Amino acid sequence: MTKLSVNINKIATLRNARGGNMPDVLKAAMDIERFGAQGITVHPRPDGRHIRYDDVTALKPILTTEFNIEGNPIDSFIRLVCQVHPAQVTLVPDAENVLTSNAGWNTRDNLPYLKQICKRFNDEGIRTSIFIDPVPEMIRYAAETGCRRVELYTEAYARDYALNREQAIEPYVIAAEEAVRCGLELNAGHDLNLVNLRYFHQCIPHLAEVSIGHALICDALYMGLEKTVQAYLDELADN
Repeated sequence: MTKLSVNINKIATLRNARGGNMPDVLKAAMDIERFGAQGITVHPRPDGRHIRYDDVTALKPILTTEFNIEGNPIDSFIRLVCQVHPAQVTLVPDAENVLTSNAGWNTRDNLPYLKQICKRFNDEGIRTSIFIDPVPEMIRYAAETGCRRVELYTEAYARDYALNREQAIEPYVIAAEEAVRCGLELNAGHDLNLVNLRYFHQCIPHLAEVSIGHALICDALYMGLEKTVQAYLDELADN
């Protein structure tokens, strides 16, 4: 079964727009779990524009599902992850000033660095995942880092889905097959939504987890959070 991990960054963005604690990020995370999601994802950035480091530490003791912390492994991020000890850490090569994640790692050029980072987290017993474009070479080098999973960056698939979904999915099928050959587990995320998620799930074998935030929270404005979480779970149902 493919797990749904809900990224709650956008809930924190709304809270931060006015200050205070409305909406309550911790309550939202617990509600999302109660509505059936199998994980919570956060992506704390140094500028604190959505999820903040103190949110991350406050979330850990109250969550009952898998906690996934994603971000660029700068020193402060590494310290945070080792302190909180989530089930999974996803390494994302974000520059500080990017609006959102916009590329996967070049695992060939960054192999020594990623080996070092993965070892640090592996030694802590934290599952490591590397955010990556659907390029077989990058997956092969990712397998050398010591990570356990890769997360396929799905922006290109989502962008091209309406034009030609068979063509859009092709590189992801090839990448997924390469990941399995390399002994890696497979996650996916970025711009997956109720329009394109089911087809992606049907076409990609061995998909362990999808991480979805922006689209899910946007849908919740119209459908309500509980119905939206269930709708995304329905898209991942094996039928």
